[in-house]
Amino acid sequence: MRDVAVRAGVGLGTVSRVVNGGALVRADTAERVRVAITELGYQRNEIARALRPGMHSATLALLVGDLTNTFYASIAKAAVEVARERGYAMVVSTVDEDPRAEQDTVRELIGRRVAGLLVVPDQGNHEFLRDGSRPRPPVVFVDRPATGIQADVVMIDNDRGGWLATRHLIERGHRRIAILVAPSYYTTGQRLRGYRRALRASEIPADDELIVRLPDGSSLAAAEATTALLAAQRRPTAIFATTNFLAEGALRALHRTKARLAVVAFDDFRLADLLPTPATVVSSEVADLGSISTRLLIDRINGGDGPPQRIVLPVRIIERGSGELPP
Repeated sequence: MRDVAVRAGVGLGTVSRVVNGGALVRADTAERVRVAITELGYQRNEIARALRPGMHSATLALLVGDLTNTFYASIAKAAVEVARERGYAMVVSTVDEDPRAEQDTVRELIGRRVAGLLVVPDQGNHEFLRDGSRPRPPVVFVDRPATGIQADVVMIDNDRGGWLATRHLIERGHRRIAILVAPSYYTTGQRLRGYRRALRASEIPADDELIVRLPDGSSLAAAEATTALLAAQRRPTAIFATTNFLAEGALRALHRTKARLAVVAFDDFRLADLLPTPATVVSSEVADLGSISTRLLIDRINGGDGPPQRIVLPVRIIERGSGELPP
């Protein structure tokens, strides 16, 4: 920083104000400082900055599930873009729904003095974030609320999405509607709740044989479950897949067996509109989960107070063909 000051012909305080985004620096002086920074290749030491009293680093952290899932990839991409626009770097980590790995990763990131945390929480208890023995940066939960702590959360209206998907099928004459439920302590549970609510509203009894709780959220598990449903004595006429991975598996099984059932998926997926029978989906602006939560986190970092916010994003049905097949 001293070399920058000498090159620009200004004091250290002026360089500091320019580097840290402060005001009260004339435009021409600030430009001289920026030119000197570029010429000398100066980079602010974020670790040293974070160790100074009252200061934090300019690095955020995002913990998500499987990044091979386009859902999480879209969240991460949007979060990184907003962070960059606001002058922050973003560290992205995956913990694959492992509570121990999540706790270890969060503690490590706090130890590295990140400015804030964005977390897609697993089903474990998050009381460890209330530990008052060490400072904790602001945290915003994404896609689902956490247990054991009150904090900001940005998520999709899963209950309404489940209701929309099921009502859509009911309105097209279906009464035996199977639901493939991926393991999740919150999101798919809310989608199942919406499914049950739509059935009740139409006075259709819920059939436990049509509620298929899968051992994991893979497309393979969904394909096997769909094959079993097709072999049942009273097979369904429609399937509601509670995630995009499950929809891919169900559609693969239907294609292999040449069966023709209506399918609605929760969350869009690649090539869904290019299938022989394009996939009808419950859709939302997934990228908004990343961008809105990142802006909220940065506002908290910069002193935003008030009670925790619960922001719920709307969903809609995109009709493409698979959800409009008759019984």
